[in-house]
Amino acid sequence: MKLFFLPLLIVALAVSARATVVIQWSAVGNAGNANDSTGYGAVDYDYMIGTYEVTNAQYAAFLNAVDPGGTNTLSLYNGNMGSTARGGISFISGNAAGSKYQVKANMDNKPVNWVSWFDAARFSNWMQNGQGSGNTESGSYTLSGAMSGIGFSRATGTIGLPTENEWYKAAYHEPGGDVDNYWLNPTRSNTFTAVLAAANAVGDISNPGVDVINWGLGADWNSQNGNVTTVGSAGALAASYYGTFDQGGNVYELNDATSTTLGGSRGMRGGSYLTTSPADHRATLRYFFTSYAEADNVGFRLAWAGVVPEPSRTALAALGILLVMKRRRRVAA
Repeated sequence: MKLFFLPLLIVALAVSARATVVIQWSAVGNAGNANDSTGYGAVDYDYMIGTYEVTNAQYAAFLNAVDPGGTNTLSLYNGNMGSTARGGISFISGNAAGSKYQVKANMDNKPVNWVSWFDAARFSNWMQNGQGSGNTESGSYTLSGAMSGIGFSRATGTIGLPTENEWYKAAYHEPGGDVDNYWLNPTRSNTFTAVLAAANAVGDISNPGVDVINWGLGADWNSQNGNVTTVGSAGALAASYYGTFDQGGNVYELNDATSTTLGGSRGMRGGSYLTTSPADHRATLRYFFTSYAEADNVGFRLAWAGVVPEPSRTALAALGILLVMKRRRRVAA
């Protein structure tokens, strides 16, 4: 039996006439676990990681808060979000200040894409600084206007991109779940070829179940051969041991690992809807992506190992942090 935080619904609350983003967190315990045979996964502290990938609705709220006039000075918005079918956010110049960025139909709970590591770091700073019109240049990462490079680290105890080990542990670790305490897939299985996700007309996964992952161009909707799907819609039987969803497939997820290749790169893992190799979402593969680059199959989720800043803490207090006992069901390899 394990004590864990009951997941909270992703909600938007009205605060000072602006939407407030509340991230749903999954608790990752078992501090002091050993690395997997790959050399990754050891974390010597308890922490939280986003249950879901950051969504278009959450990112649009961020854009409207920090760029109400739509000047896009920090290039937080990529026009492909609006002009391509897999992007989820339109820019409407004629709208009033603070409402120029609008989520497309059926895209609110799809993972945000066309974002760079720097976009994700600025979103993290905004979350850390209490949202609103909060500072994007410091808090979790000291960026000071930077748009390239890799010399930026998440401050201790703040919200930000997960370290590679934090991401890896949340995806693959389960004490006693496998002979080495790690699964190969983030769905608590070791099968080589995960079940291809299919999608309905609004982009929800239509075949939720054991080992279902949105990969291999299987989720066809909105006239696209393969597309992003609603976060978490693969269902509880496709979750990791710690209760996260879509760490395999949907979009590659950025992390804080660094490399000097490609002009300075950041780590990413998990595969995407676009990847045709069943190995891409497995624990054995890791990739790097230029820190300022953006693509329609790359997104992110957040992590933190400290105190939730306002207004997220206020929202959590208002909703209540419910503790429940739950037996985690093992999914056979």
